[in-house]
Formats: sequence, structure tokens, C-alpha cells
Amino acid sequence: MEHPILFISIILEKMGLPVPHGPVGNGILEQLCAPYMTYTWLVMVFLFIVAKLTLGNLEMVPGKGQNFWELVIGGMDDFFADNMGRELADQFFPMIATFGLYIAVANLIGLIPGFMSPTSSINTTLALTVIVWLSHHLIGFRNHGLGYYKHFMGPVWWLVPLLLPIEIISNVARLLSLSIRLFGNIMAKETLLAILFMLAGGFFAPLPIMILGVLVSLVQAMVFVLLTVVYFSQAQEHAH
Repeated sequence: MEHPILFISIILEKMGLPVPHGPVGNGILEQLCAPYMTYTWLVMVFLFIVAKLTLGNLEMVPGKGQNFWELVIGGMDDFFADNMGRELADQFFPMIATFGLYIAVANLIGLIPGFMSPTSSINTTLALTVIVWLSHHLIGFRNHGLGYYKHFMGPVWWLVPLLLPIEIISNVARLLSLSIRLFGNIMAKETLLAILFMLAGGFFAPLPIMILGVLVSLVQAMVFVLLTVVYFSQAQEHAH
């Protein structure tokens, strides 16, 4: 359930483009015009424009915009290096930082009437999670070869029938834990806001919930990034 009016969907309908009324469309064009896709593009454009405006001309004496990005990017870089090691942090910093910024903005944009959070769709959160899940297996295989998969079998051979199914299920469950946690929290925020807007009919009644929504949006972005760093760090270790 999203906000009753989605501005981008209305604009696309006026342009004659097929906008699906369900979660996804039947054809390729309808899928591209689905709300979670169009608002994903909006978030991408927003991040690009903001970065271009604030970092277009880097200066020795940074302004407010450059100071903000130095604080955010420098903080994330230090955090990644402390928990994953400098080499792995340098390799995966662009991906993890991009995911973190995208999720934070995508979560927050749903607080604006007429907009929706792309992360309130399981399609978006599952796509991000699949990339993280495949990447952490790639890190483990690259560092340890086939030996990486020995931890699924346990320390001794006679425990393999017991531990192998448990390890496989727990690892695959990471797909669910990352995607559904983010989707569930943001979907709940979207649903609650939509109900309050319809009942209250104003902007001040849902204000406490909107403040809580800002906190939830930022925390969920931090949790996704934190778990991604933990998974990558564990895959890099010899035994995890």
C-alpha cells in the first residue's frame, strides 16, 4: 500500500505510457513504468544531481557540500576498512557505499506525500540482496578456493549429514533476512503513513510518525550496510 496519489505514475499515464495498477506489469514497458522502478530512477537522478552540484568543483578549502560528503564518505571508508581490511574495503567500497546512499534516500522519499519508497517493494530489496549474497560467496571462493565450502560440512566427516543441510539453510536464509527485513520495515512505514494521511487529511497529525519514519529509514539503511560488511568480512576469514 503506497500513498493514494503517486505523482510520477500520474505523469506517465498522461503521457500515454502503460502504468501497472498492481505490483508489477505484464509487459516489459509496464514493468519499467511500475512505481518501484520509476521512483528508483528518481532516487538515482536525485543522487547524481546532488553529487554534481556539491562536488562539481573540489576545493582545497571545502564548502558545506564538500564537507558533508567528506564526512559521509570518509566515515564509511574508515568503517569498512576497520571491519573488512583495507584491501577488501577498497574493492567493494563503491558498491556498498552506493547501496547505503541509495537505500537511505529511497527510504526517506516515501515520507513525501505523492511519492513512494522503492524499498517498500520486495523486488527492489531482493535485487540488492542477491547482489550482496553472490558477492560474499565470490569473496570466499576467491580467497580460499574450494576450501571455502568446507565450512558447510563441519569439522569431521561424520557430521556432514547433519551440518550440511543446516549450513546451507542458514546461508540461504541471509537472502530472506536482508531483503524481508528492509522490505517489511519500509512497507509498514508506508502503510501507516498512507492510513494516517487518509484519516487525518492534513500534514500535522502524522508528524510524529513521520519523524519516527526518518529514524526507521536511516536505521534500516545502516543495518543493511552493516550486515553486508559482516558477510563480506566472514567470507574473507579462513573459517567462519
